[in-house]
This record gives sequence, C-alpha cells and structure tokens, in this order.
Amino acid sequence: MRLPVLLCTLAALCAGPAAGAERSCADLRQFYTGKGFTLTGVPQTEISGEHLRMCPQGPTCCTSAMEENLAGLSAQETEGLIREAGRSLQAAFNGLHRSFDTYFTELHSSSEHALQEALSPLGPLYSQNTRLYGDLYTDLRQYYRGSALNLDENLSEFWSRLLERTFKTSAPMDVNLSEDYLECVAKQQETLRPFGDVPRDMKAKVIRAFVKARSFVQGLLVSADVVKKVSQVSLSPECTKALMKLVYCPHCRSLASVKPCSNYCANVMKGCLANQADLDPEWQNLIDTMIQVASSFSTEPSLDVVLSSIPARIYEAVHYLQENMDTFTAKVYQTCGTPGEPGTGSPTVHEPKKKKSSSLTASEYKPSPTAGPRLEMQVSNLSSKLREMRQYWIQLPMALCSKLSGGSNQEKCWNGISKARYLPEVMGDGLANQINNPEVELDITKPDMTIRQQIMQLKIMSNKLKNALDGNDVDFQDTSDDISGSGSGMCVGGQCHRSRPGLYSFPPDNKGVIGATTSHSSSFTLLLLLLLALLLLRR
Repeated sequence: MRLPVLLCTLAALCAGPAAGAERSCADLRQFYTGKGFTLTGVPQTEISGEHLRMCPQGPTCCTSAMEENLAGLSAQETEGLIREAGRSLQAAFNGLHRSFDTYFTELHSSSEHALQEALSPLGPLYSQNTRLYGDLYTDLRQYYRGSALNLDENLSEFWSRLLERTFKTSAPMDVNLSEDYLECVAKQQETLRPFGDVPRDMKAKVIRAFVKARSFVQGLLVSADVVKKVSQVSLSPECTKALMKLVYCPHCRSLASVKPCSNYCANVMKGCLANQADLDPEWQNLIDTMIQVASSFSTEPSLDVVLSSIPARIYEAVHYLQENMDTFTAKVYQTCGTPGEPGTGSPTVHEPKKKKSSSLTASEYKPSPTAGPRLEMQVSNLSSKLREMRQYWIQLPMALCSKLSGGSNQEKCWNGISKARYLPEVMGDGLANQINNPEVELDITKPDMTIRQQIMQLKIMSNKLKNALDGNDVDFQDTSDDISGSGSGMCVGGQCHRSRPGLYSFPPDNKGVIGATTSHSSSFTLLLLLLLALLLLRR
C-alpha cells in the first residue's frame, strides 16, 4: 500500500517542474531572428532568470546576451522614432520657409520690375541711372538673404547719389560740376531735405519691413536647425535600460501580446526625454514671437504695400525736388559756392532749367488686387502652422507612447513587472520633475550640454525677433559665439563673420619694458651677492 502512494507522490513532484521547464520559447526565437539576431545561445524552453539585469527576474526565454542585444535595439528604434518625428517637424519648417521666401522674393522682383513704368517719365534721369536703382534692389535682396549690410547707410547712400544725379541733370549744360562740388551737394541731403519727407519715411518703413522679413526667415531656419541637433542627441544608458524593460521584457516573459500601460510608458519617455522637454519654455516663446512677426506683416503699412510702393516713392521724391529745384539750387550755392564755367573759373550764376509740368503728373502705384488677399493667406497659414508646433517637445513623449501602448487595457497591461495595472503617478515635464521618476534614474544636476546650447540659440533668436518688431536689427552672430562658442548663427554665405579686435589694435612694443625689467633684476641680484660676501668676511 505504501509503495504506490510513494510512487504517486514522486510522480507528482517530478511533474510540476517538468511541466514548467517545458514551456516553449518558440515565439521569442521567431521574434528574435526577425529582428536580425542569430539563434546562437537562444534557449528552446524557459530558463531561470536570476541572470537578468534589466528585466524582472523569473522564468524567461532571454539570456544575458539577448537582454543586452534587445536593450540596444530598443534604444536604436526609439532614437529612430525621435529622428523621424524631428525630420517631420524640420520639413514643416522648411515648407514654411519656402512658402514665405517665394512670396517675399516675388514681391521684391515685382517692385523692381515696376521701376521702369514708374520712373520712365523722368527721362534721362532714369535711363542714364538704371544701375543706381538696380543697386538699391540688389542691396535690399542681399540684406534679406543675410548679408552683413547696414541698410540705413545703404539707403542714405542711395538718396545722396540720386541727389547728385538729379542736380547734375538739372544744371545748365555749360556749367562744370566737379566731383568735389557734387559731393558737397550730396551732403545737403540731411540738412536741406531736397526730396521732402520721402527718404526719411521710406527708409523707416523699408528697414522695418526688411528687418522683420529677414529675422523671420532666420527664425524658421534656426528652429529647424535646433530640431535637427536635438533629435540627434543619444539616449542615456539609464534610458536604454528603462526602454528595454518597457518594450522587450514582455517578450522575454512570453507576454509579447501585452501592450505597455500608458502611464508606465509616459514615465519612461518623460524620463528619457527630460532634457528635451526643458526646451519647451524658450521654444514656445520663439514660436509665439514668430507668430507676432508674421501677424505684423499685414498691419499698416503692410509688407506688400511697402515693397510695391518703392518705385512710386522714388518718383515722388524726384518730382518734389524738380518742383523746388530753384530754391534748393540757391541754398546749395550759398553752402557750396557757385560752380564756375569751364575754362574761366568765374562764379557765373545760371538759372536752373525748368521742367515741363506735363512730364511730372502724379504717379501712384498700388499692389495688385490679389496682393492683399495673398498676404492675408500667407500670414494665416504661417500662424496656424506655427501654433501646431508650440508644444512639440512636451508632446513628444506621448506621441512616442501612442505608437507603443495605443489602446492598451489599463487593467491588463505590462507594468514593468507583470500583466496588471500601473500604480505610480505620472511625472511632470522637464529634468527637475524627474527626481522621483520610478522608471528612469536621472541626475537632475547634470543637464545635457548640447540641449542647453540649443536653448540659448532659441533665446538669442527670440530676442532678435523681438527687436525686429521694433525695426531694430541685432547682430546675433556675435552673441551666439559668446554663449555657445559654436558659431551657428544664421548668416548666409559666410558674409556675417566678423573678427573682434584684440586687447591691442596693433602689437605693443614691449622691448623697452622687457629691457628695463631685466636691468632691474640684474642689479638686485648683484646687490644680494655683495651683502652675502660682506657677511662671510665678517665671520
């Protein structure tokens, strides 16, 4: 009687472990090879998990080597998702840049093409000086593209040269106007205001429009560049461990069909992307400022009106001078003297030529009827697309989690240990809020320096745009160098590089100083030797 009972007991004891040991790892083996790994060392059935360092210990189909391989893969795949999201955002910024650049360039070209129609009534004053007008538009174009031009000085120079040409054209043919005399005439631009209020008014409006346009496109390019650089930042080893536990440890436990709990995934991703989330305040500040600048394009005087009215404003200015040429000439003669006739040098006064009023009819050039609606559409599109990007960095963790845990049952999901509810609370955004993150171990006192540099780039660009709203252009290439040392400013074509002056503007002549120092040192040494000899003699 006792023997059968004993045999049954032994059989029951043996059956338990045997049944557990026979749990197949076939699904994991197929999954593992599908990820590009070999089956070398992969168990056929579950093994004990005391060797695991990232996954919870217990029966498992993963060896230590498999755990390392899958951990590296989880980090690689997550970095790929981050870069993919970054590329999508970069493409959106590049699309906005292309759209605005095309619009602005066409507006600029249209204004330039309108010159001939607007200024042809000026006759030789236009036909013989087409290069002067063309150079003005070239300067404006180069400034918009990022060239290190002083737009205020360039516009002042344009009006001075135009004053010279207009005065020369209006002078009698037999009067010799030397270069020095014309230079003196040009200097009367500010004091006598021969073109009326047009130069001052036009300069203020053109500078404000171009400063805003240039800074805006730079803002779009800087934003895309920040996204590119931050998206390439590698994940930390602590993050890699947490991702392994989140993504592939369920496979090792034969729970491949169980999706991660959404709150669990949120804590992992918020920990992994804590430094990236710290971009958020300055990122939103930059986006909001760009929206402000974009909206200002349509406020009076609107961008299209400023550019399209340049030919008409030039005509208006020349017309004003020609109408008041007698008065202006008399004042010039008082300041610069009366030009003499060729060959005599005598200061004979000549009456200036009077222009026929028929050639000076008022000319007003306005944007085409479609220009206004097109600008409104441009501003609306820019603003709406930029608003969609405002919360990118704090939305990124949840965007990644939606691909991993979307639609998971929160009562029966992978919580990092088993198939059950995830209990810890979700952490806030940013590095400082991860101090109690249960999933990712972080040193909140050691922020990522690459991301800190990009935060400074965002601050610099925001300040530049805020200055642009007031029509002030700020040299932010130099500021960028001071802060990050990276030289990653938005200068185009290498034209913004400026070397700072050293402590001396020329090498100081130190020969005398060096010689004097050497002489004093030698005398002091000799005196010490004499004192020492005197002491020895006394002994």
